[in-house]
Amino acid sequence: MPITTPLGRRLGITHPIIQAPMAGGGDTPRLVAAVGEAGALGSVGAAYLTPAQIAETAQAVRKLTSRPFGINLFAPTPAATARDPQRALDRVAPFFAEVGLPPPAAPVAPADVFAQQLAAVLESGASVFSFTFGMLQPREIEAAKGRGMVVGGTATTVEEGIALEKAGVDFLVAQGSEAGGHRGSFAADFESSMVGTVALVPQLVDAVRVPVVASGGIMDGRGIAAALALGAQAAQLGTAFLTCAEAGVPDCYKEAILRARESDTRLTRAFSGRPARGIANRFMREVEREPDAILAFPLQNALTRPLRTAAGKAGRAEFLSLWAGQGLRMARRQTASELVGGLAQETEAVIDRLGQSARP
Repeated sequence: MPITTPLGRRLGITHPIIQAPMAGGGDTPRLVAAVGEAGALGSVGAAYLTPAQIAETAQAVRKLTSRPFGINLFAPTPAATARDPQRALDRVAPFFAEVGLPPPAAPVAPADVFAQQLAAVLESGASVFSFTFGMLQPREIEAAKGRGMVVGGTATTVEEGIALEKAGVDFLVAQGSEAGGHRGSFAADFESSMVGTVALVPQLVDAVRVPVVASGGIMDGRGIAAALALGAQAAQLGTAFLTCAEAGVPDCYKEAILRARESDTRLTRAFSGRPARGIANRFMREVEREPDAILAFPLQNALTRPLRTAAGKAGRAEFLSLWAGQGLRMARRQTASELVGGLAQETEAVIDRLGQSARP
């Protein structure tokens, strides 16, 4: 019998499982739709999409499914501090040459199009709107709610969760330190915000009234059952979905996840200028030797994008941002439907087994 929670019923999903939004192309419309069709919540990471691309992506998802889905944006962040980029250019130039690219040019900070992105999200037909990297204005949250959307924010500490609840979110994603990809921290420094999922979730549940979603290192039904036991009403998984057939990352990225061990990931600023967890590779190790040559986010992200794009096409995993969480030994190569179905069965089996063992 499917496991349901109040948040799951509100989101319109059969299983307490959310596919994490993964900005950068991993969460293709096919993946998002397949997750929804299997009874979980698929999500689009739209932070790097133009307003027109957000509309096109949402339309592509809707053509494949009538099930609920979510869209995620990065909350606006302070402008990057301008400084001489020459050291950063010199540091990455040899890698550009290796993949046949011309020398890198000084990156330009992207224009602030958050308002236009949000407007596109509001028109997208998505059922859920979530955000990370910070806070939104209450009027922006209310605008999404006014369209009937369920709104969620990312918290890496209890303090952040309380602030997000006061701002009006409907649910919180508790991002533990094990999680792959960019850290959502915004109320304190990144180092002090590295709280593990098992520690963060129950403390956040105790501190707020809105539902909490557990995220970070969860890869199978055991992790989902543990999250529910800690008080979460759903679990959000990212790395687990990256090795699905429908995921849009290069095959060399999927292979890197499938070959990696739990000790192979670490936080880095090398690719984007903002701390993110990924599989350690050559680019990460060599660039981090000169931390002062790394630009602030999003300038470093703009600087390395051409390299990452070319590396993906060439199958050069050593130059890719291989975002992944610490549970990657449990990654499986299968379809999204098979993954969601397996996760649901595993979760039910764990809960049933624990219930039986607790009986006298």
